[in-house]
Amino acid sequence: MNAKLIAAVAALTLGSTLFAETCKCGCAADKDVLAEEEDDAFVSGEFGLAFDSKYLTYGVVDGKDPILTPSATVTFFDTLYFGVEAIFDATKGNGKRGGYGNRAFKYTTLDGIVGATHDFDLGETLGALSVDFNYIYEYIPRHHDSMDDTQYLNLELSLGDLWLEPTLAIERDLMADDGTYVNFEIGHEFALIDGESEDDDPVLAFRPSVGQGFGNSRRTAGYFGETTDGFDHAGLMDTNIKGEFTWNICGNLSLSAYVAYYDYIFDRNMRHAARDYNGEWGHGDKYRDSRQFVCGLALTAAF
Repeated sequence: MNAKLIAAVAALTLGSTLFAETCKCGCAADKDVLAEEEDDAFVSGEFGLAFDSKYLTYGVVDGKDPILTPSATVTFFDTLYFGVEAIFDATKGNGKRGGYGNRAFKYTTLDGIVGATHDFDLGETLGALSVDFNYIYEYIPRHHDSMDDTQYLNLELSLGDLWLEPTLAIERDLMADDGTYVNFEIGHEFALIDGESEDDDPVLAFRPSVGQGFGNSRRTAGYFGETTDGFDHAGLMDTNIKGEFTWNICGNLSLSAYVAYYDYIFDRNMRHAARDYNGEWGHGDKYRDSRQFVCGLALTAAF
């Protein structure tokens, strides 16, 4: 791990500690007053900084080295939101396809996001259905030889009040290959250290989850067709097993850490395509494996 990367991770950890000290007064404020202010808020904001040990997309390697992802979102009336997100390489020559070159601490993608979210009450049995729909324009730096900008439509449906918290996410690529990717996930959050009251988030929580992806023929051909000749096979893509710890430092600041395992388990053709892809963009035979481990940290501040 190089010096710049060590400095970035240290800054992320140190920043959470310093921010926690500065927000103690806010955390000590009367919770009823804060809750009332949040209910009446016209606008709210969220800032995040994430570190991932690899750049994975659909469980395959788009960059073999760590990445940093800063993001910001502004939400109006708890419904309409606008956001921006960028991915930065943390090392030289991260293996990104398309004549990528040296992009150390330079952005690889820049996304503009507009969306809407709402909770629908389905009764005591099912609880609330959370619906999130957004549009993303993804700008690709002109250093790429073979990659252009693209656009996405995303729909996420979640029943977070159920014990297994099922979530269905649907992604449609509008420009690159006009393909569709679907992911279904179940998981549950366990409170390891409870909050001060039943209405408070736990101070420390652990959430294990399992997810399964599916891609139609255009999505898989758009991704694997470059490394596996003639690939146009729809089917089950990445299986994901993940464990995530979240430390709610105070009312508006949290730090999370995760470790995840990805593999292409259920479809032999897809598994071979994933191996070819990882070997090509991961730089060498030692990456020619459908199995991938990744870990990361994320600092989130809400206002």
